Amino acid sequence: MPTLDRIDDVFVLDLGDTENRFHPDWLASVDAALDTVDETEGARALVTTATGKFFSNGLDLDWLLAHPDRHEDYVARVHALFARVLGLRVVTVAALQGHTFAAGAMLSLAHDLRVMRADRGFWCLPEVDIQIPFTPGMSALIQARLAPQTAHVAMTTGRRYGGAEALAAGIVDEAVDEDAVRSTAVRIAAAHAGKAGGTLATVKARMYEPALRVLRDRTAPRG
Repeated sequence: MPTLDRIDDVFVLDLGDTENRFHPDWLASVDAALDTVDETEGARALVTTATGKFFSNGLDLDWLLAHPDRHEDYVARVHALFARVLGLRVVTVAALQGHTFAAGAMLSLAHDLRVMRADRGFWCLPEVDIQIPFTPGMSALIQARLAPQTAHVAMTTGRRYGGAEALAAGIVDEAVDEDAVRSTAVRIAAAHAGKAGGTLATVKARMYEPALRVLRDRTAPRG
């Protein structure tokens, strides 16, 4: 399950050491960690990472298949997580130490900055291959955070990006050696910890208003 630690002014949220799929209990744990980050006063920033082979493989499809009657509420919770991270009033950095797929890739895009392992691991939006359309909220998030041609290729072809390719495409901001992923993210986050607060929140809210509106709209289609 996710854990939250702090290194000086930087909170480090570790999503776990499994595939880190978005099980409802996992979502609740992440939300509680974000409560702590959001409610803390003073200089602070957030690094989100994981331990092991995966950053996150996204939606918990097994749970969804077992609970089809809860699909709408589940997707709404996922959208709420994306919106919360996208609009968080601290600078956020995703440290992608392993595979980052589907909704896990979208979660990484909700962060302000991304650091990825250069030599192994893929960033990918495989929805076109697994026959699961992006919701309007997911589409809005991806298109708000990626250049148009990059979003088009990623969304329509399911291309798998290694670290160097993701850097060249503007998906990530740095690609580094495995043992430097977390430390690089913490260094970047620490440099921006003093920006936390209402002004940053307002900047993000106005910059991403269209995506945030769709993600928070419970009447929008979710399948």
